[in-house]
Amino acid sequence: MIRDGVFRKAGGSATGGCVEVAGRPDGGVRVRDSKDPDGAALAFTDHEWACFLDGARAGEFDLPD
Repeated sequence: MIRDGVFRKAGGSATGGCVEVAGRPDGGVRVRDSKDPDGAALAFTDHEWACFLDGARAGEFDLPD
């Protein structure tokens, strides 16, 4: 992860309903709503973010069919 504090969003997120993620230089990650860049951002430790990504990759947050 790039740790320059700059918010980035996925390249395939052209629909406008996105979140942006920024790796903090001192560690951790911030997440914000791309439609409200001046609004609040959630902060996560590196461990919390890694646990979230592991769960997402494993399908733990998939919506039921």
